[in-house]
Amino acid sequence: MKVQFYKWFILGFIWLISSTCFSQVAKKDSVSSHEAAFKNASKLIDSAKYEQAIPLLKKATKENPNYWEAFNKMAYAKIKLKDYKNALKDLDKAEKIAPLNYQSIKLRAIAFYETNKFNEAKVAIDTAIYLLDDEKSDDPEIFYYRALLMFKGKSYKAALETCDNTLDIKPNYIEVIQLKGEIRFARKEYNYAIKDLSEALTLMDESNRNYYAYKLRAKSKFEVGDYGGAVLDWDAYIDGMPEEEEALVSRASAKINKNDNSGAINDLDLAIKINPKNPVSFCYRGVAKGGNKQYVEALNDLDFSIKLKFDYPAAYVNRAAIKMASKDKRGACEDLGKADGLGDEMAVRLYEKYCRDMQK
Repeated sequence: MKVQFYKWFILGFIWLISSTCFSQVAKKDSVSSHEAAFKNASKLIDSAKYEQAIPLLKKATKENPNYWEAFNKMAYAKIKLKDYKNALKDLDKAEKIAPLNYQSIKLRAIAFYETNKFNEAKVAIDTAIYLLDDEKSDDPEIFYYRALLMFKGKSYKAALETCDNTLDIKPNYIEVIQLKGEIRFARKEYNYAIKDLSEALTLMDESNRNYYAYKLRAKSKFEVGDYGGAVLDWDAYIDGMPEEEEALVSRASAKINKNDNSGAINDLDLAIKINPKNPVSFCYRGVAKGGNKQYVEALNDLDFSIKLKFDYPAAYVNRAAIKMASKDKRGACEDLGKADGLGDEMAVRLYEKYCRDMQK
């Protein structure tokens, strides 16, 4: 009996130990399940699968209501999905648990900036940078948003300085290099803009191009007289952003300046199909047809351009040029006089050169 008692005692003790261990393992699994959900959600976010990540993060916060890092991560995913309103709600929850944590403040700054709440964005950016200084650490992204905010406020010099400081932290930060190009363009420093935008485009992945960089570089090249280069950049932009009226009209303008009038007419035909009430398109097409010596058709386009916008001085000047080429000097001088009355400086010079004798 004594041996049997010890046997049952030993078996019972082993069962107790096993039960306790199982309970501890189960408890451990229960505690770490929200962390596993967070980890899996983070991997999805790294792959830009934001919508798939959100349910996992909701699960994590449901299991652990104090998991403020998960609320931050969920806000980040929603910002990427442009759901700023709900992102801010998640940030409120995160900050209630962990007041003044850097990540929440930074994400709040981004959400405010993207929703054009620039005063609130500035306060959040300044607070985030103060927290960084206090921790003696760097985060190039928050300085990028500070530069964006300065650019938006037309503080171009300060924005450029902030960009340069950000590039000291992260030298190949493509968005910052492109922003420098945008600032240079706004300052009419077109050669510098071309340099910065070219560097940004070189660093970009072929499958993830920011076509706006091509657009700005095309405009910059046009301004420095590189019309062929401008056409090539407009080609790249239009390949990615087809049927944009502004791009077609701008490429046509560059083609006219490199004497590709037929190519310009093709672009302007497409632009007019998109928007048949843009006087600029008809004006440029009239110029291109004039370059091809299609004077009657050119005058029809310029007449219609003026009909759409009666106070369009460039249309009067260009119609004057066509009339002059058609031997209608009186009609040309009348148009130059109208353009002069609208404040066109070129019209003044042309009138003085070609129409002074008629005035006498």
